[in-house]
Amino acid sequence: MSLMRRVLLAGSTNTWLRERATRAPFVRRSVRRFMPGEGIDDAIRAAEGLRPQGITTILTALGENLTTSGEAESVADHYVEVFETVSSSGLDAQISVKPTQLGLDLDPALCERHLDRLLACADTHGSFLWIDMESSPYVDRTLALYRRARARSNRVGLALQAYLFRTANDLESLLPLGPAIRIVKGAYLEPPEVAYPRKRDVDENFYRLCLRLMSGDAQNAGALLHIATHDQALIRRLRDHAVAHQVPRSGFEFAMLYGIAVAEQKRLVADGLPVRVLVSYGEGWFPWYMRRLAERPANVWFVLKNAFG
Repeated sequence: MSLMRRVLLAGSTNTWLRERATRAPFVRRSVRRFMPGEGIDDAIRAAEGLRPQGITTILTALGENLTTSGEAESVADHYVEVFETVSSSGLDAQISVKPTQLGLDLDPALCERHLDRLLACADTHGSFLWIDMESSPYVDRTLALYRRARARSNRVGLALQAYLFRTANDLESLLPLGPAIRIVKGAYLEPPEVAYPRKRDVDENFYRLCLRLMSGDAQNAGALLHIATHDQALIRRLRDHAVAHQVPRSGFEFAMLYGIAVAEQKRLVADGLPVRVLVSYGEGWFPWYMRRLAERPANVWFVLKNAFG
């Protein structure tokens, strides 16, 4: 892992830095590259703007590691309203939530109750709920949440992180469920005993995990793959594999972030491939923003340009 990436990931959890950076005008200007605004109305407008391009969306309110049950209930209430708003708008916009937003740090049973409520909304509105994956200490609990939710409904998916050594085994254990899996590279500062430290190893594991989900037995079981990367080399390899092996278009989607690799998003759509963009919003954006910079440290120059431009 590069020194710059390590510094940025460490900074994502620094309270002193968060309090100062979130008040800095140049930081707030630069975050607009990745986030259309802090309110759900901003996110809905962004999703509406992508619809004519043939791009569908996932909406997520930023925030994590909430410390009170009241905060967790407010998040659940908010997402219930988002499901209703999306349904009335006719948007193909799904929802993604972190378990610690729903109180996992406080009480697993509380988190499950909130998750059940949101899953019921997804069922009612014919929508879809994604469970995001957080740092490695949360993996087992998050897998348990997903298994329980999947037993109730097929309208729920899970993010798995390619940089963790364990992920290939976790994926194999989930395949009999016919799961919806979003493969991401991973964006937390992890110890070397649990995660690949070198980018090329993460990339190759990402590729292998995606191939597994596109394999015949996984597709026959009903698996859905979200290929969540902006890496053009990986995108090209996986696109070519899907075409060569005639993977059904219903079996995979390319998943990207709002404002990143926009030209690539348009190229994929022009090729007739499904693209779904994650639109983030909310006031708790600082840890997420720092992880986005760590994914591509060259973006730091974009921040500096906003500071001095």
